[in-house]
Amino acid sequence: MTDAPIYATHRTPVYARNMVATSQPLAAQAGLRILAEGGNAIDAALATAICLTVVEPTGNGLGSDAFAILWDGAQLHGLNASGRAPAAWTDAQFDGGVPQRGWGAVTVPGAVSAWVMLSRAHGRLPFARLFAPAIGYARDGFAVSPTIAGLWAKGAQLLKDQPGFADCFMPQGRAPRAGEVFRNEALAQTLELIAETEGEAFYRGALAEKIAEAARANGASLSAEDMAGHEADWCGTIQMPFRGTELHEIPPNGQGIAALIALGLVDRTAVADYGPDDPMALHLQIEATKLALADTAAHVGDPKAMAFGPEALLADGYLDARAALIDPARAGDFGAGAPRAGGTVYLTAADAEGRMVSFIQSNYMGFGAGVVVPGTGIHMQNRGAGFVAERGHPAAVGPSRRPFHTIIPGFVTRGGAPEMTFGVMGGPMQAQGHLQMMLRTMLWGQDPQAASDAPRWQVVSGRRVAVEDGMPDATVEALQAMGHDVARGGTAAEFGFGGAQLIRRIDGGYVAGSDHRKDGYAVGY
Repeated sequence: MTDAPIYATHRTPVYARNMVATSQPLAAQAGLRILAEGGNAIDAALATAICLTVVEPTGNGLGSDAFAILWDGAQLHGLNASGRAPAAWTDAQFDGGVPQRGWGAVTVPGAVSAWVMLSRAHGRLPFARLFAPAIGYARDGFAVSPTIAGLWAKGAQLLKDQPGFADCFMPQGRAPRAGEVFRNEALAQTLELIAETEGEAFYRGALAEKIAEAARANGASLSAEDMAGHEADWCGTIQMPFRGTELHEIPPNGQGIAALIALGLVDRTAVADYGPDDPMALHLQIEATKLALADTAAHVGDPKAMAFGPEALLADGYLDARAALIDPARAGDFGAGAPRAGGTVYLTAADAEGRMVSFIQSNYMGFGAGVVVPGTGIHMQNRGAGFVAERGHPAAVGPSRRPFHTIIPGFVTRGGAPEMTFGVMGGPMQAQGHLQMMLRTMLWGQDPQAASDAPRWQVVSGRRVAVEDGMPDATVEALQAMGHDVARGGTAAEFGFGGAQLIRRIDGGYVAGSDHRKDGYAVGY
């Protein structure tokens, strides 16, 4: 790797033969503990994911959805564990759009099914053993970390009146502060039941009944039948070649395709002629991202409702035509093209035997719908808000449809061999973050920590671009001179500029980076 600029951070890359990286330190250590006990990277990733539902409830929980891409030592696999809308949902009942909060926003949660499928297919240790760290923290308590404490306070102010929220997450009438110990005995018991039944209780047993009962009590249509009918899918990946490597994403119903489109478009520009922080390099990436997001918003949703497959949006001829719209000197405001038919936690783990896992799970907008199933500690996602009100749109609400998803795990191969796992949690920031991480590591040779540390930008809408406060004034002025409407800091909405975690293969092991914007870190041995 080449020498990289030094950004404002106190972190250095981590080198090891076995690695875990995520956004909360206790969860990272839980994964490392499983590796040390003889588990493989899949076991470690699952232990980390399960632990995150306890120690980072501001981004995920047992009511989450999940996606994964993993290298099992011989081949790549993609898993879609996103849930579907209740069978009773119709477009007519949501003419004004699906609400963002409350039971009316809840779709079937899929994360538990991801844990079960990954463990059965690729794990080494018994499923129940992966729950030990999480159950311990739920029952005995854990000290809340600083960034999460801040998000908890914001979430509590917004959601305190939602059914069950205050009882579960405001035990003293407020959110716990940084360093205060939080316990959740109900969640500990629920985790034990999921572990003992390998998820059956969650989808076809006592927990499923409690979820359905809570939905009924609040006028929602999510049923026990909806829970029992859920299935996760081995879906493979879609990819975009880039200068000797291949970026892999999960196919729709998620926005991973936006990262592939943007990468394909920017690769058709002169981006390689500039350095990683040159305003022109940022301009070209921003323009490619605008085009990619426009196409994704117009054409992507439940794959069964899409007019064409993802290959139409990734075809060379289509990308050539869209790339021709990029003006190297001026910011544009693009609509969608017409191709021919043809609030989240992220974690990654790798082991000394070569397995690598890219995994993401989320309740969506922070605490999700804000509702908690009484007596269980289960707080539910609000993924129904990913549907659109426009009838006939591929992301329009409909019975048992999967909503449009923002959460996406990334995976890079080189000539078909595993090269890097990574993700950038944070709602609409994710596909944009994937592009930025991909170019910084695979084009400009930055190590994972440097790529994570660099100031980020985010397309907001039209010519509006938000940049982090660490972006140099000269860069901002140059972007403004090209016609970008640039705003600093918090204008990237509640999701901020994301939280990256990356593990890259090197001779003798791996090098990892973990985002200073979050509480977590990379750990290894």
